[in-house]
Amino acid sequence: MTKPIRVVIAEDEAIIRLDLKESLEAEGYAVIGETGRGDEAIDLVRMLEPDLIILDIKMPGMNGIDAAKVISDEGLAAVILLSAFSQQDLIKEASNAGVLAYLVKPFQRSDLVPSIELALGRFEEISGLKQEAVMLRESLETRKLVDRAKGLLIDNYGLKESDAYRYLQKKAMEDRTTMKAVAEDILADTSRVDSGSFEKVDKKL
Repeated sequence: MTKPIRVVIAEDEAIIRLDLKESLEAEGYAVIGETGRGDEAIDLVRMLEPDLIILDIKMPGMNGIDAAKVISDEGLAAVILLSAFSQQDLIKEASNAGVLAYLVKPFQRSDLVPSIELALGRFEEISGLKQEAVMLRESLETRKLVDRAKGLLIDNYGLKESDAYRYLQKKAMEDRTTMKAVAEDILADTSRVDSGSFEKVDKKL
């Protein structure tokens, strides 16, 4: 069985919060936290790590748009904004803050599921793109460090480029670490270079 989507509600009107909770639970979602303050909403999301938070736009402590920006910037959860207003400038401001779907009060229970699915789908897509960007940056950083370490081995020990690369590769395997870590060690301290292993590398070529 799949785990239910975990939701935090931030709405300062208790009646609306209760109605929203009942509607969510009736649709199979798990409401794991509630608050009537925007600043507390951020703390709840950090602590409970929900899949989704539904934020009212007007709350004491911090408004929903400002809270959404913090939550979105930290990549903590998908965000839906709940409001009695639907002006285009407000929607644009909410979108810029990282809000992924929008519910206008009074909402129908039938509006909940499409909005939640939309927000979760967008959040998953954005999270994937962010992860891909991180991996690309790490890959580029590793390549730069390895190239610098190869250059040092070539200049200081007269190795061919292919031999220098294989040395780094072999050293990473022996030390059970990454080529990036080996390159960083060599660049930080050339005494870490085991020149005696060059011959072993050559014999395997």
